[in-house]
Amino acid sequence: MKDIAQVVEDTAAKLLKIAATKLPSEVKEALIAGEKDTEGSLGKSQLSAINENVGLAETFSKPMCQDTGLVSFFVKIGDKFPIRSEVKTALIKATKKATENVPLRPNAVDMFKGNTKNNVGLRGFVPWFYFDLVEGDKCEIIAMPKGGGSSNVGKMKMIPPGKGIKGVKEFVVEALAAAGPLACPPYTVGVGVGGGEDMCMNLAKKALLRPLYKYHKDEKIADLEKELLATLNKLEIGAMGLGEGPSVLDVHMEFAARHPASLPVGVVISCWALRHAGATIDKEGNVEWHPH
Repeated sequence: MKDIAQVVEDTAAKLLKIAATKLPSEVKEALIAGEKDTEGSLGKSQLSAINENVGLAETFSKPMCQDTGLVSFFVKIGDKFPIRSEVKTALIKATKKATENVPLRPNAVDMFKGNTKNNVGLRGFVPWFYFDLVEGDKCEIIAMPKGGGSSNVGKMKMIPPGKGIKGVKEFVVEALAAAGPLACPPYTVGVGVGGGEDMCMNLAKKALLRPLYKYHKDEKIADLEKELLATLNKLEIGAMGLGEGPSVLDVHMEFAARHPASLPVGVVISCWALRHAGATIDKEGNVEWHPH
């Protein structure tokens, strides 16, 4: 019988390597289409450089960006999966392994003792984990290393509830206008609405995991996503902030119920390198790799 904890560790380490070195296919296609459709020479040259970089990273299996991000894992554990708490331990070991083997740049900095050199925090919060307990006997793992530059432009605001959807849209536009060229556009934008001040940011980050151009199953939310995509591109931030080419590749939104007195909105922005990779492990230790 396979050592399930070891399978989880090895799988997660490989997911971090895939995420760091290979963009999801629909993101690659969107960037290639962006280069083709961009008329201005400045924007086209920036997208050409991005696309060349993406190709080289995949060919040589090297990170596509020097900032290999702060590691986070989105995990769904079935109630009949053989291990529970050991999953977290395995993911921490995987992060250390990937840091050395990919290699990943050490990005975990303790406020008092400095860089830990292995992407694992001293107090157990990094890598960051999003755990969800579900029915079944499988464990789904999605690795998402997110760069510091794009995280720096994330925004959260408690909007007066009376402003409703109009207020949500206004804040998203404000957030992207403030981001401008600071985080290597073209961007992908995740928006979380409702819950509490922490929940809306979690929702926004999870929204980034949805494939580009796969809009929300709720038609009203899907219409909002498409409306915001069109509006945000009118900002004309452009590739790498030079005003030419796409500013935003896509917008994804997730909604949760809110307190009557609150309307929390979170905006999480990804740079052009929207990096994540996933796999599902069954109770026997067999691995199914998600399309990438």
